[in-house]
Amino acid sequence: MMIKKFINWQSYLFFLCAIVFFSCKNNKKPDVSNINLDIKVERFDHDLYAGKGKDITATHAFLEKKYGAFYDDFIHQMVGNSSYTGVAVLEGLYKDKAYTDLTQEVDSVFPNLNKVDRELTEVFKYIKYYYPKAEIPRFIAFVSGFAYQTPIGDNYLGIGLDMFLGKDSKFYAALVESLPQYLTRKFTPEYIVPRVSEYYVRENLIKEQDQDRSLLSKMIYNGKILYFMEQVLPEATPDTVKIGYTSQQLSWCKTFEPEIWAYFMENNLLYNTDYSKIQVYLSDGPFTPGIGEKRESAPKLGVWIGWQIVKQYMKQHPDVTLKQLMAEKDAQKILSDSRYKPKG
Repeated sequence: MMIKKFINWQSYLFFLCAIVFFSCKNNKKPDVSNINLDIKVERFDHDLYAGKGKDITATHAFLEKKYGAFYDDFIHQMVGNSSYTGVAVLEGLYKDKAYTDLTQEVDSVFPNLNKVDRELTEVFKYIKYYYPKAEIPRFIAFVSGFAYQTPIGDNYLGIGLDMFLGKDSKFYAALVESLPQYLTRKFTPEYIVPRVSEYYVRENLIKEQDQDRSLLSKMIYNGKILYFMEQVLPEATPDTVKIGYTSQQLSWCKTFEPEIWAYFMENNLLYNTDYSKIQVYLSDGPFTPGIGEKRESAPKLGVWIGWQIVKQYMKQHPDVTLKQLMAEKDAQKILSDSRYKPKG
């Protein structure tokens, strides 16, 4: 599919500014000031590195006692495997100059996590407002050597700080084969809270159903996740960060929204359940093959369109609560009742 379109850019920019202005005016978040919550990310990376040059057996015992299930997963899954003891893994890490260099780089970028603490506290106050019974896990920062970004385990959610050093980190440039640029450009500090929040919501609040196999079902599921994130993330969080687009990719989607939707309809994609054929519209990548010119299209177009459908549905039904939206399992109902029909 080749997409071409002429745009009056002055009118377009004015229209976008108007949307931003009025959406800000009408965005009334609930008052969560009475919710008692104060999240502090635990610095496993500091505690581990503090043991260098000291008695390793004592350090192992200290980390095992303090971090429990997380420490066991760190030793046996993240940096080692079941054949290694905790002491053996610690010995290896302390002797590894590359791990030492990486840990020092992490500490220089993140001498503290005060901003992350504040933002996570705000996010989870909203989550507790909508889901009072939601259990808040321990948040544990660590360094795994680019193996894990946000692992979720028994009562913990990990934050792999080495996966948020900034897109220009010298370490990412050296790992270009295993970590392509379209991924590493999102390995920046501003992505920590959105990604942690997203994975928590996906794993703990709104799990995808096994029967949701059609492209439409997956579009709506992902659209609901993004809509939920809009309601709980700090207001200054850009849409580009929520979905992981560049500003150019987001602009491309807004410009060609009618053509993207027409492409899905014309190719009978909405009810296709063959994942090998629909995953290209759901997965991350540098662009979407087969759509647009010169590889300028955005990736995961199904996710983005799903987000627009859900937003339109909630606009059409202001009486529907966020929790009711999340509980609605009928993707076709959301599409039909949204009256979604982007205009060119």
